[in-house]
Amino acid sequence: MTGNSFGQAFRITTAGESHGPGNVVIIDGVPPGISLSVDEFMADLNRRRPGQSKIVTQRQEADEPEILSGVFEGRTTGTSLAILIRNRDPRSRDYSDIKEKYRPGHADFTYDAKYGFRDYRGGGRSSARETTVRVAAGVVAKKLIAEAFGGRVVGYVVQVGDVRAAIPDPSAVTLEQVETRLGGEPNVVRCPDDSAAEKMIALIEQVRREQDSIGGAAEIVATGVPAGLGEPVFDKIKADLAKALFSLPAVLGVEYGIGFGCTTMRGSQNNDVFVADAESSQGEKPAIKTASNRHGGMLGGITSGMPIVLRAAVKPTSSLPSQQATVTIRGESTTISTKGRHDPCLLPRFVPMAEAMVAIVLADHWLRWKGPTGSIPVTTT
Repeated sequence: MTGNSFGQAFRITTAGESHGPGNVVIIDGVPPGISLSVDEFMADLNRRRPGQSKIVTQRQEADEPEILSGVFEGRTTGTSLAILIRNRDPRSRDYSDIKEKYRPGHADFTYDAKYGFRDYRGGGRSSARETTVRVAAGVVAKKLIAEAFGGRVVGYVVQVGDVRAAIPDPSAVTLEQVETRLGGEPNVVRCPDDSAAEKMIALIEQVRREQDSIGGAAEIVATGVPAGLGEPVFDKIKADLAKALFSLPAVLGVEYGIGFGCTTMRGSQNNDVFVADAESSQGEKPAIKTASNRHGGMLGGITSGMPIVLRAAVKPTSSLPSQQATVTIRGESTTISTKGRHDPCLLPRFVPMAEAMVAIVLADHWLRWKGPTGSIPVTTT
């Protein structure tokens, strides 16, 4: 199997399956001298972790990372960084019934068509369990872009089913708003619109009771990104961001800026007018920005300096406890009811996965532009 690596200057390679011993990521291109400890991974890993609330899968995993290489005395060495996250609670017996049946919406059939053999336990390599180590790599990428240019990536849920959030200014949303409700309780659905969050939770609980699932959309915003990241043709940063998000399980659509809203606009309505920003001057020259941001922070495949605003459409969970028609590996008609523990809605745990992939793309393009150390000062004491 090829295609297990992503990125060029900041390159990740993952290995592992849902019910194997664990998942591992090797990150090449991490500049030396970045402070890094196991504790720093836990916030984002806990946001992705199963069993964190009643509206997600109840599989219980600690998701504690083990740094195998690339860190010495609390700082990155510049060599390959390897991180392992072990599987502790797989319960493979729940999947014995699907060994010879194809689950609707899953990769069972396509894996058999390509490889002639598959790990049917929890989806094997196609499971979102693999994203544990992507989130770990995203923690490193977030630290890199924060130190290099003050970059920040925040994601949140904007839609579950027909419930839509009102987000007047995506660039103003904070991590605290995503993770905590107005009353102080945890924001289990990760929607910063408190009224919409309440309705989303109710809808997710409803579909769970009905032995069904529900889809939705997440928005990911990167701020502090300088103008100049990306290449103008095949390596457009929008193309790499789209690939990054589409590589995540269950993503069926990606748009940025005004997205498909541009289809009904005229050019005079869609264009973002350039203005000089004297308050953010660069020496004697005022900074250039746009008065609006329908272009989503990218023009010609290169960042403009405005916030990058992306949205990903995420399909409903395919694994359902209710009976569905299907066929066996021999083509015989049958029915299937997927046992095991599954999310009635993928969006709450999708958010940190999407953040990670966006941060990885930004780190990669920064290092491709600025060189292997990313202009990050390296101290020797």
